Amino acid sequence: MSEKIVRYFGLLIVFISINMDLFATIKLPAFFGDNMVLQQQTDVAIWGTAKENSIVKVLTSWNNKNYSIKAGADGKWKLKIVTIKAGGPYSILISDGKPLKLENILLGEVWFCSGQSNMEMPLKGYMSQPVIGSLEATVNAPASNMRFFTTAKTTSANPLDTCKGSWQICNSETAPEFSATAFFYGRMLQKILNVPVGLIHSSWSGTAIQPWLSEDGCKDFDFIKDTSKAKSPPSSPSTLFNAMVNPIVGYGIKGVIWYQGESNRVEPENYEKLMPGLITDWRTKWQIGDFPFYYMQIAPVGKNENKPNSAFLREAQLKSSTALPNIGMACILDIGEQNLVHPANKEIGSNRLAYLALSQTYQIKGINGFSPKFKEVTFKNETAKITFSDAPNGLTSFGKTLSNFEMAGEDKVFHPATAVITRESVTVKCTAVPVPVAVRYAFKSFVIGDLFGVNGLPVSSFRTDNWEREK
Repeated sequence: MSEKIVRYFGLLIVFISINMDLFATIKLPAFFGDNMVLQQQTDVAIWGTAKENSIVKVLTSWNNKNYSIKAGADGKWKLKIVTIKAGGPYSILISDGKPLKLENILLGEVWFCSGQSNMEMPLKGYMSQPVIGSLEATVNAPASNMRFFTTAKTTSANPLDTCKGSWQICNSETAPEFSATAFFYGRMLQKILNVPVGLIHSSWSGTAIQPWLSEDGCKDFDFIKDTSKAKSPPSSPSTLFNAMVNPIVGYGIKGVIWYQGESNRVEPENYEKLMPGLITDWRTKWQIGDFPFYYMQIAPVGKNENKPNSAFLREAQLKSSTALPNIGMACILDIGEQNLVHPANKEIGSNRLAYLALSQTYQIKGINGFSPKFKEVTFKNETAKITFSDAPNGLTSFGKTLSNFEMAGEDKVFHPATAVITRESVTVKCTAVPVPVAVRYAFKSFVIGDLFGVNGLPVSSFRTDNWEREK
């Protein structure tokens, strides 16, 4: 045999050995891949397809444990693997006779991040719409123990099994393209918990909440119209769940953060039901119990003379925050921008979501992650005394005069009122309303909140009446 032929076969053997995975019959959804983060210290599911009726073997390097399962006649298989305390990098070897190796895997905290444009808004900002601190965040972004996965935008009339995307290591190239809200949230968790963090981002700008509900979830609401799904537009019920959530359902997560609501501002009464409905729907699909679900209240925006008044949507979100266990809402009443629906100060809002997670999910003592909430009102003569919950250290306006309170009598006409903080309560009065029956705080489409807990978190807009809104 000539030296040339020997060299050829030698190179061929090397090529085959290096690229064994190219010939593997194991196929995995896109989110099972190199650089992924798996939820630590739990049983996480992993699934895919293999050779029909073959025995699929899985070896995890962090504990050198072997697993096996028989693939079905359609080649599908799914099993659960045990993860240990946060760390890495590790690898997973999967084989049905032909091996596939996943490398540079971390064990840590995994969060699913979803919603509409305020969640989608990348760290680099939109055209002519900045994210404050984006350049500094980009410069300081490199962190090999924070990883991103973004699902490609797509819709489907039926539930899909996979989606497009790949895990990215956080650095100055990948971070600017990733969700700013999710980035700042993950950065704080990683810093405080000192463990790897994986963020799965799935959002679509301009979308209402209905497309993010599963078909089963939509059945709970008779006001959801079953529109034609022939072309599966992103406005149709379930089309985004089917394509951008369902493939990931079952992936091991710690919890969810959500930023959405602007596209539902014309239907606050429905949204008050839909928000907890979506949480229940996703928890039912994931089947890992009542996992934490934290969401951002929409920011004030627009002209107050325009209809509808989006304060009613903020009210619906506030009411939803107590509808189910293990959920929480971050208020950003103080950072809205009148002419932009996308507040530039994404870091403040993200940090407030992280405060909820750190205090509630991770049980870090000393952190109060909740804004004070309206509790009750007592009318006496010409004054109203308003008390609040979640204000253990009282209230503050940081030295400014409170300017967002209004009072009304039986005529339902609201007038600006004076308000004074007295520890955990606010006393309100108005000379134009000698016999008040209702008080509202910051109940306008656009307003800059000026009432806070001493922890620095703003009080949400609220009202003491239940009068029907003007549509």
